[in-house]
Amino acid sequence: MTRRLSSCMAALVLIGSSSFAQIGGAPGAYSRMGFGARGMGMGNAMTAVVSGDVIGYYNPAVIPLAEYRTASGTFGLLSLDRTLNFLGFSQTLPPDAGVSAGLINAGVSNIDGRDADGEQTGLMKTSEDQVFLGFGLKFRSGLSFGLNLKVLYYHLYTDFTSVTAGLDFGVIYRFDNALTLGFTVRDINSKYKWDSTPLYAEQGTSSQDYFPLLFTGGIAYMLPDSIGLISADMEISNVRTRILRVGAEVPIIREVTLRAGVDRIDLKEKGMGASPAFGFTIVRGFQGWIPSITYVYIIEPFAPTGMHVITLGAIF
Repeated sequence: MTRRLSSCMAALVLIGSSSFAQIGGAPGAYSRMGFGARGMGMGNAMTAVVSGDVIGYYNPAVIPLAEYRTASGTFGLLSLDRTLNFLGFSQTLPPDAGVSAGLINAGVSNIDGRDADGEQTGLMKTSEDQVFLGFGLKFRSGLSFGLNLKVLYYHLYTDFTSVTAGLDFGVIYRFDNALTLGFTVRDINSKYKWDSTPLYAEQGTSSQDYFPLLFTGGIAYMLPDSIGLISADMEISNVRTRILRVGAEVPIIREVTLRAGVDRIDLKEKGMGASPAFGFTIVRGFQGWIPSITYVYIIEPFAPTGMHVITLGAIF
């Protein structure tokens, strides 16, 4: 079992650093890939976006400003045997509050397990999950504040798991119906906590792997006559990264919106690789509720093929 665990952990380190990583091989990379096809289609530049279907993942302060009550489910088609799925719900609580909840599920399957002699021991898989619950409150001054409480679960190997909690904090300032500024501090105290004593007995150890602490400032502007929305985010972290994100969406007709964005524009290093995205949303009213389908294609610079993400949502 010890040999199989060592092989599994080595494989996960290699796969994680090449396929999920956005800040090197830091823990929780799956949770920094975005949330849903709309946000990922705008390059994840969503910190200050308050229009349309919004979720507290990017900034919990947007929740009381949501225009609709929404629910959505998302699945991703990724290369390298990876999975990435989302569930989300958001609604306002009149007159000045709102709640949001979501689930992120990610993992890698078909990992070739081998022992110290190179003999196959079977296929293995790993999974990571994040559940968050957000609450926001707005004030007449144009300010709103929000908090996300997050529960983090990582199933690495057999009974080798971690369950911990983290926190996000967000602020929104809305100048008017067109211009919005946002700021967040994300992954406060988020970490994985490991105890290998059940596997190694007296030789087991305990350790903690902290997620990068992220500080993000964003701006969003609705063009005159609502002909389009543009947004930009700047993110820095306590591991000295500096990332720019930009996005835009334009409604072609009432039922169809086109969008594009670029994530991971690294202003400090040159090795991360920008990630452009292109997509659309189709909506259609139906007996008091509005179902929608949103699709985005994301170019992953270090993966053999791009990523397809599809969200099925509803406004009600």
